[in-house]
Amino acid sequence: MKLSIPAAFRLSTLPSVTVLALALLGAVSSVPAAERAAAPKQADPTTASIEPLLAGEFALQSGRLDEAAHWYLQAAKASGDVALAERATRIALLAKNDKLAGEALALWRKQGGDSASLQAAEATVALRRGSDRQARKHLVALMQRSGDEGWRQAFGVLLTGDPQQSAKLLERLVDDGEIPHRLQAWLAFGGLAQKLEQPQLAERIVAEVVRQFPGEPRVALLRASQLREAGKPDEARQVLAPLAEQAGNDPELRLAIASEYDALGDQKAAAAALARGPQDDQTYALRASLLARAEDKTTLTALYDELRGTASRPDPGRRMLLGQLAEFLERYEEALDWYRGVPGGPQRWQARLRAANVMHELKRDKEAYAELAAIQSDVTADDEARRDAYLLEAALRQEDKNSAGELDAYARGLAAFPDDPDILYARALGWERRDDIPRAEADFRKILVSDPDSVAALNALGYTLADRTTRYREALELIDRARAAEPDNAAIIDSYGWVLYRLGRKQDALVELRRAFALQKDAEIAAHLAEVLWELGKQDEARKYFDEAAKLDPDNRSLKRALERTGASGVAAGANK
Repeated sequence: MKLSIPAAFRLSTLPSVTVLALALLGAVSSVPAAERAAAPKQADPTTASIEPLLAGEFALQSGRLDEAAHWYLQAAKASGDVALAERATRIALLAKNDKLAGEALALWRKQGGDSASLQAAEATVALRRGSDRQARKHLVALMQRSGDEGWRQAFGVLLTGDPQQSAKLLERLVDDGEIPHRLQAWLAFGGLAQKLEQPQLAERIVAEVVRQFPGEPRVALLRASQLREAGKPDEARQVLAPLAEQAGNDPELRLAIASEYDALGDQKAAAAALARGPQDDQTYALRASLLARAEDKTTLTALYDELRGTASRPDPGRRMLLGQLAEFLERYEEALDWYRGVPGGPQRWQARLRAANVMHELKRDKEAYAELAAIQSDVTADDEARRDAYLLEAALRQEDKNSAGELDAYARGLAAFPDDPDILYARALGWERRDDIPRAEADFRKILVSDPDSVAALNALGYTLADRTTRYREALELIDRARAAEPDNAAIIDSYGWVLYRLGRKQDALVELRRAFALQKDAEIAAHLAEVLWELGKQDEARKYFDEAAKLDPDNRSLKRALERTGASGVAAGANK
């Protein structure tokens, strides 16, 4: 079975500067007293930077980004450390504190910074100040750097900026011929134009790529993607068809073609594209998954029969795959046989878990739960398998609408694995689903006690407080901590935009939610974006995103709530179930 997890709860944590600072303190104090007494008394930059460095780290860990940027800047001034100046700049940019960002950036430059990262920060600060001319100057300089780092940094600046502002700058860069003569650069910026919802610009880029790189198959992929985004699926398929025939010996290209067919909603064609050329277990598994989603049982059965003829040898991976295929085909007894036939190795425990799931599908609930209990108490099982047995039991109890049994499974799991973050996280989602926000918060906070840097827990708790309570400032601090760790994570940007909206900062929220949706087409993000647009009086555009959300996931809870709050009409009927 598969549980649906909201975007806000789906998620590289910052290295701890506190550890570094304490190490430096240790290094200073380890100098013999006599030597310290004999040394001339003068300001030690290392010592002078310790206090602001610690203050900056503690502020960062508390989600107070303005304070963190201030203290990191002080530490950079005291130590002359260019890395700290860079860190201060990045945190100030996250905090959207343009004054501090400008000051930190000037110090970073003064201390010898000359990297592409510095140039990208210059462009970002210029964009924030509304100086498109200065931003363009820095972006052009990045484009002209040798190698790939420069244009990639420019791409990052435009991807994370205000989508409307970024679109204008990208068009100007294309007009002026500033995109470097590299296929990957053109493909990336073509994809960016699509993400920024600029179909005409995307078409221009495709035409230029075709001119510069004739016969390159990845150009055709970009063209197909552009046609799909423009609402021309038949034309997109016409572009993909000859490409699929040529890609037999290029597994990477086959996968990209299959992905594009999948985006078109044509899983059968995606599976057919993967079927061309050499096959391995991963390819077989992808084909099976696509055919199952397409509900093409005829082709799936043929694939199953083909693989079944090769399963005489006791290969664990192949038998696992056959078990999964049989599950897709709802041939549960056969699936059970395959899973029970997995002889050992790392797949053994996964096979036993899948077998329990199959027994549940067969309505043999007592056997299913007995098998999970056996795994939970098996001392030879690894901890991950035993923990997953508790999680699967809770999921199956939820499917049975047995709320008490679900909670009991979590409780027993936590007794066996005290404060396990995965079990706590799953239980917190269960509490949130039941509208028991205090208990959900308690479980998220337990995770943060043992792992204060858990980005998933920070974001989930922050979003929950923003969405289900009025504790918006507290929510913002938690989300800011997650943003500091993963500034380009679409789910976190969505949470940030949502809390800004709840704080009444609707225009700022709109910018962030547009960014999030450009990074990830997700029903929940689309619903948030639609609600903000609706509240800003842009009902026509809001309906477009309500429709988009309904196509992606008509049963999405955030979508249903947004429709109820706004009273929006004219969206896909499935969203109003």
